[in-house]
Amino acid sequence: MTISDQEQKELQKLRKQIDTTDAEIQRLINARATFAQRIAEVKLLHVEDKKGAVFYRPEREAQVLREIIARNNGPVSSEDMARIFREIMSICLALEEPMRIAFLGPEGTFTQAAALKHFGHSVISAPLASIDEVFREVESGAAHYGVVPVENSTEGMVNSTLDSFIGSRLKVTGEVKLRIHHHLLCVNGIDLSKVKRIVSHEQSLAQCRQWLNTHLPHTERISVSSNAEAARLVSSGELDPQTTVAVAGDMAAELYNLSILKEKIEDRPDNTTRFLILGQELVPASGKDKTSIIVSTRNRPGALYHLLEPFHKNNISLTRIETRPSLSGNWTYIFFIDFEGHCEDAGIQKVLDEIATQAVELKILGSYPVGVL
Repeated sequence: MTISDQEQKELQKLRKQIDTTDAEIQRLINARATFAQRIAEVKLLHVEDKKGAVFYRPEREAQVLREIIARNNGPVSSEDMARIFREIMSICLALEEPMRIAFLGPEGTFTQAAALKHFGHSVISAPLASIDEVFREVESGAAHYGVVPVENSTEGMVNSTLDSFIGSRLKVTGEVKLRIHHHLLCVNGIDLSKVKRIVSHEQSLAQCRQWLNTHLPHTERISVSSNAEAARLVSSGELDPQTTVAVAGDMAAELYNLSILKEKIEDRPDNTTRFLILGQELVPASGKDKTSIIVSTRNRPGALYHLLEPFHKNNISLTRIETRPSLSGNWTYIFFIDFEGHCEDAGIQKVLDEIATQAVELKILGSYPVGVL
């Protein structure tokens, strides 16, 4: 294609405008980073124990991201614009204090992807072998925050996460939802007919059950600690790479240099996992929040009805309720409940007071901003 002199001049003009705009964007990002550094200096001036300074404010970040989405006019989508600013905020926060984020590892899991989506890529990632280890890492102060899966739209609640909350003093400080795509991963593109075993986390295998039953009905399925671990086992040759495939996501495929034999094999196209952010402190209200609680009730007729009645009377919307077996002889039923609102709201406090009069125990796991990204 031949470009006329007039078109060439127009292109040069537009490219010059882009260069000028890029320079202005760069200047403004550095200006924002300078303000962030000054905020850190002010915070440090007003605390006796420098380790006690709080740099990360979940409610503030949620408010900023909501404002970015609200004022966006395109052509860049609101979600993409929010992701750009998420990374800018991550970089600026790292100038104040680099944060260590614990997550269910190894590297390449969906939990790591959720952690990076929530905190940005300028954090120190700390992969751990189990959910209870993530809890302990944050409780000990070795990590600033932790990220754990709590529910999947296909397979329901992650029971080990719920059980870990029962004996933990940690708070929920945020949530993030991640669209989950599972792929069949292999070394050097083996033929599907040669596959003798499939390895992945039990949740991932369950989320792909129909596809696997249809296409690989007689193939052995091996459950391991995570889908990233499955990818590592195939990549390393610890399991025969000529007959073994892993079910995992894009991050694991890239990290362990595996090929995608079949993509997006999850049974439901809207397959989504919700993750919770674990921290030490309660989060102030952001304007659009959610609260999670654990309630134990006496073994009596209508226990669940009486537990839920205050929410109905006060027009509080429940977003999730789950029952778990008691881990203590003193607790007959344990309910995990998520609902809209912040525990500092007058209406929410009224509901919690009513529940407390009927419950054996009421534990507020935390109030936190509704996930923005």
